[in-house]
Amino acid sequence: MPEWWTYSLSDFLMFSPRTYYRQIELYNLAIWPAQLAGAGIGAAILALLRRPSAQCSRVVAALLAVCWLWIAWAFHFERYAQISTGASWFAAAFALQAILLVGLGVVAGQAALRPADGPAGSIAIALVALALVAYPLLAPLTGRAWTTAEVFGVAADPTAIATGAALARVRGRMRWVFVAIPIAWCLVSAATLGPMDAPEAWVVLAAAALVLWVAVSKE
Repeated sequence: MPEWWTYSLSDFLMFSPRTYYRQIELYNLAIWPAQLAGAGIGAAILALLRRPSAQCSRVVAALLAVCWLWIAWAFHFERYAQISTGASWFAAAFALQAILLVGLGVVAGQAALRPADGPAGSIAIALVALALVAYPLLAPLTGRAWTTAEVFGVAADPTAIATGAALARVRGRMRWVFVAIPIAWCLVSAATLGPMDAPEAWVVLAAAALVLWVAVSKE
């Protein structure tokens, strides 16, 4: 039996890159045109982040909760579980994020957002915009078909990036409750994409680092 230190992350990968992206493609085809709804929700969130208020913060939390709950069920539980034994746990984590957003963000009003001023605010807004517009473009830019593009609101990675960036601007320590799962998902995703030599691994890692920086910023 080989020693444990001889293993790499690729040894624990349960599927090939071809299988992984084929699953995303089948998911995209099955839910079309839900991607348009996700893009619309993302655009609405981006607009609300520009002029945050107590009511706007509740709306942002509600819209994000819808996205996280959708991905928990439609992607992780219904699709990703077919190729990954960890998908049920991922679904539970995404559902928990949705519950936190509704319970603490919408009902309790604990997701009050700070104005998008200063470098940290600008980076947060830029990250949300990039997750909405640029992340889907990684598919054709890396030689994959458009049908494998990952869109905010229905795909895990851009949704986690945008959510983390937006909620890193929540006032007080409550922001750590809201950004913990998005940051954790970025790390999980990077651990999956890295062994497949997917450049998106570095994208989600960089995004997680920037979300963390925004969250610790005192602006």
